[in-house]
Amino acid sequence: MANKNAKVAKNVAGKFYVDSGCINCGMCYSSAGDFFAEDSASGVAYVKTQPNNDAGIKICREALDSCPVGVIGDDGE
Repeated sequence: MANKNAKVAKNVAGKFYVDSGCINCGMCYSSAGDFFAEDSASGVAYVKTQPNNDAGIKICREALDSCPVGVIGDDGE
């Protein structure tokens, strides 16, 4: 389960986020590249854009469900 107290600093504000336990496997930004990106300097992924419609939310939830280490959260602010 993602930890909202350990959010990656580059996450944009909003509902979805990536926490610092990210192993940079690439799953989220390869499957949901409109919303997630890689921060190559720190070796983690982050949320670059929050979804603004149901289709985008569905894509982000699919990334959350597929994250092998459970570091994508949907309770961000």
